[in-house]
Amino acid sequence: MTLTDAEVALKAAKAGARVVAGAYGRETTRYAKSSTDFATQTDLDGEKAIVAVLSAHRPDDAREGEEFGRSGPASTARRWLIDPLCGTLNFAATTPLMVVNVALLDDDRTVAAASADPMADEIFWTDGGSAWVRRGDTDDPLVPTPATGLVEINVDRPSGSRSVSAQLVADVAFRSQYSPRVLSSTLGVAWVAAGRRAAYVSDGTFRNDLHFAAGLAITEAAGCVVTNLSGGPLHAGDGLVVSASEQVQADLLEHLERLR
Repeated sequence: MTLTDAEVALKAAKAGARVVAGAYGRETTRYAKSSTDFATQTDLDGEKAIVAVLSAHRPDDAREGEEFGRSGPASTARRWLIDPLCGTLNFAATTPLMVVNVALLDDDRTVAAASADPMADEIFWTDGGSAWVRRGDTDDPLVPTPATGLVEINVDRPSGSRSVSAQLVADVAFRSQYSPRVLSSTLGVAWVAAGRRAAYVSDGTFRNDLHFAAGLAITEAAGCVVTNLSGGPLHAGDGLVVSASEQVQADLLEHLERLR
């Protein structure tokens, strides 16, 4: 039986999440990337598990992973982006906030994606049209809502020496309206689609970003509002704002404009 692209994304993300969950809380080898960042053996093992699924079900597609780079055919418009463990520092510190991301690009458009939470045993996913969360064998539609008032802020991607998103965390006017949270994982992006966060804010550039491609596809399919920090198109650069409603987006853009 041939699986759909969305089913392959789900299966691949689940395979990676199984590796992460099995290694959680155990000692793991670390491989330094910089003075403040590293990969673990679990990152590597998780990516191998994901690639094995993709190779078995989509052998003619290209693959690009965070740890092992590109593999598969170079002359194809279809490319899988793999982030085997977003939240590596959390994982290494036995902090259960992480996600496994798998997304399929076809001519630079995301047509299927899955973001698996290894600790909650949930997979947020999209077939490019609708967005769902899978728990066991049950799929429930994702329904964004700003009701929590919580705004996830990524302070790990400063654009240059000045991070607007980091300033937002400490801003009194913003904090009088919303409550900031800092997960340091793109799990927070999927949580906007699920109604667990009112918004997500980050500096940086995000075109075909393997850390963010899956989560952004899921939020857009769920009906979230997605722009850059200036309210323009996301892929024009200048950061990211994902909101559960137009009103939240307007509020955040106003705060960001004041801080810039």
